[in-house]
Amino acid sequence: MSTSVEEYDKMSEEERKAKDKADREREVAEQAALPYKWTQLLGEVDVHVPVPKGTRGRDLAVVIQKKKLSLGLKGAKDKILEGELCKEIKVEDSTWTLEDDTVLVHIEKLNREQWWENVLTHHPKIDTTKIEPTDSKLSDLDGETRGMVEKMMFDNQQKQMGKPTSDELKKMETLKKFQAAHPELDFSNAKIS
Repeated sequence: MSTSVEEYDKMSEEERKAKDKADREREVAEQAALPYKWTQLLGEVDVHVPVPKGTRGRDLAVVIQKKKLSLGLKGAKDKILEGELCKEIKVEDSTWTLEDDTVLVHIEKLNREQWWENVLTHHPKIDTTKIEPTDSKLSDLDGETRGMVEKMMFDNQQKQMGKPTSDELKKMETLKKFQAAHPELDFSNAKIS
């Protein structure tokens, strides 16, 4: 059962923690049941697919397209994984390699400012609002870059929750100040763009 943003906002701190914990456990179980493991950074996705011991590169049939990914053994009836990618990718910058009975499919995202909810659209989704980037600490970045990254992360979370972005909040604040300074003007039909 999914919870709307409004329902979540009305929960107590304890209820939120319990819901987040239950959601996280369900998510971990769903991801563990997939025939692959995957990790992501803002600009890329790595998919680790176990293959039978002794598999060679020439035994594999791998197709990487703008919105499709399939991987299987040549001559096998069923693919290990096959389907539509959740977002478009840069095909020319995406690769695959075989290492120790695992195929690593490295995917470069077309939109490098968006977290993926899943790799293939028919697989279970993760909650991207709970992602904490692990490739670097915000404190490692210089002031200007850190500010940009924090703004992007905030705006992305706000969009996913259907709330205003930082720029929209700034416009609303400016309008409120202007209205307070000019109470004689009627703003009831004003449109902000």
